[in-house]
Amino acid sequence: MQDQIQQAADHRKGLLITAFGGMMLTIDIPLIKLSGGEAWSVVASRGGMTFFAALVMWAGLRLFTSNREPVIPGRTGLLVTGLYGIAAISFMMAVFHTTTANLVFILAFNPMFAALMGWLLIGERPKPQTFAAMVAMVFGVALIVSDGLQAGNMLGNGLALFTSLVLSLIITISRKARTGMGFAPLFAAVVPCIVGLMIIGGPSEIVLPQPGWLMLNGLIVIPVAFWCLATGPRYLSGPEVAMFYLLETILAPVWMWLIFSEAPTRLGLIGGTIIITALIAHSLWQLSVHRRATRSLAPRHPV
Repeated sequence: MQDQIQQAADHRKGLLITAFGGMMLTIDIPLIKLSGGEAWSVVASRGGMTFFAALVMWAGLRLFTSNREPVIPGRTGLLVTGLYGIAAISFMMAVFHTTTANLVFILAFNPMFAALMGWLLIGERPKPQTFAAMVAMVFGVALIVSDGLQAGNMLGNGLALFTSLVLSLIITISRKARTGMGFAPLFAAVVPCIVGLMIIGGPSEIVLPQPGWLMLNGLIVIPVAFWCLATGPRYLSGPEVAMFYLLETILAPVWMWLIFSEAPTRLGLIGGTIIITALIAHSLWQLSVHRRATRSLAPRHPV
């Protein structure tokens, strides 16, 4: 009985932490746009701030806890960190070359890419329901990409698709390694920082008309959001955590519409609706499977 009470308390804690992280992540792109900065200036500044925040968080953990696990675990950790750095650059460039709606809709394809890579690289064959969701999402992405070809933002859509592929590869490598990678995306922020500074010619060339918004993003929003989302799996099942990542897909275009009047195109909206519907249906199916499995393992009273 006591164990069940503790499990319920942990589950509530996980829901609160993960929901907070998911909500924080939804304001990432609006804050980037509010800074009004030139693309590579934003890449360098946001990366540098996030890296600084990661150092502070790591130092705090070392000082106030007994946690002595390596921040970047071996060669696999270095590979994952490098890939996160590449994904951060392509993501930021996509922010400046396509609409927010297109970007988050295409990034939402990430779980399906991860399922496909898991099958090809580590032998985890997806269920038929996952294949069905993939087919629907491929159709949705095709609509968005074709719309981008007409609207002139094909580069941004391509960068978004590339980012989704890289993130899927990161997930697959991390699952195969089965080791802690919580700080990898935060410390990887040094990669876009260095690249951005090299391209613009140093810190003196940074152009940020409204730096306060980017400071809020890089020093608080991104570190807290990723920490919360990385902590969620300690208390929740994978499908439950995945549901909270959908908050950015759904809410980021809403914030952009309210703040900047950036409305998605008709084809983009149709494609995004197909993607979101397929994702939610697939996540709900995964959640039901997980709960049925949990109930089947629960101890039963003798009859």
